[in-house]
Amino acid sequence: MAEAVSGSTSIRRVEPVYVDEAEERRLLSLGGGMIRSETRAVVRLGAYLTVTLALIPVQAIAVLLRLRLAERLPRVYHRICARILGIHIVVQGRRVRERPVLFAANHVSYLDITALGAVVIGCFIAKSEVAGWPFFGVLAKLQRTVFVARRRSAVAAHSDDIASRLEDGDNLILFPEGTSGDGTRVLPFKSAFFSVAERESGDRALTVQPVSIAYTRLNGVPLGRGLRPFFAWYGDMDLAPHLWTVAALGKLTVVIEFHPPLTLEDAGSRKALAMEVRRRVADGVARANAGR
Repeated sequence: MAEAVSGSTSIRRVEPVYVDEAEERRLLSLGGGMIRSETRAVVRLGAYLTVTLALIPVQAIAVLLRLRLAERLPRVYHRICARILGIHIVVQGRRVRERPVLFAANHVSYLDITALGAVVIGCFIAKSEVAGWPFFGVLAKLQRTVFVARRRSAVAAHSDDIASRLEDGDNLILFPEGTSGDGTRVLPFKSAFFSVAERESGDRALTVQPVSIAYTRLNGVPLGRGLRPFFAWYGDMDLAPHLWTVAALGKLTVVIEFHPPLTLEDAGSRKALAMEVRRRVADGVARANAGR
């Protein structure tokens, strides 16, 4: 059923995938050249900033007073942002409702935050550098993100904070690749990130649900490998021009698939858990990219 919503190894660098110029010209000529519009970019980013600046103080007060609104407002905010940016989210599979859950997804772009945040109420686990980013670092903190350093023992070092979130019944959203990819391949999942799964929730093992995210269409036209860099943000890409391009383009379709959940006990070991979760996620990405 589909629902529409308007390790221990070192981190690997992803080689850039360049947009094929002929394919780009063909794409941008569709619809009388209106697929990429600077006017659209100005309007979208203006609306995005207006909504964001209006809701920042509301969320800050909710977090400060530990109101339930603090965990629910981000989903409303991300849904509004998805609509503003022209992101059409198609949800497949069944999301686990019993909390807490560790959602483990592949990472393609900063747009993943908006897409996943629009359908899941939870706290992201992010690299510590994000906390220091201008503007976006503030937004991450307001969503009660757990920040971890990019080293083998980082998640374990933040175990108290993570344990506290789980005890409070918070869902956690993890990108176990440790970096973003090109939207075509799914990088190896680092087993160290799954130390979170060793925690129990009450008298049961923590549920881990694999999640695939794929950017599949622009204005209904399938995105091939050469065009995914319009939306995938990875390697040495600069954020500002990439965001401007995203805002200038038309309607983007994102497919999010929730796969059958499992636990550390089901997998047998942390390494086996990382490999099985990655397999399910990679299969989902391949299916979505192939239009199946």
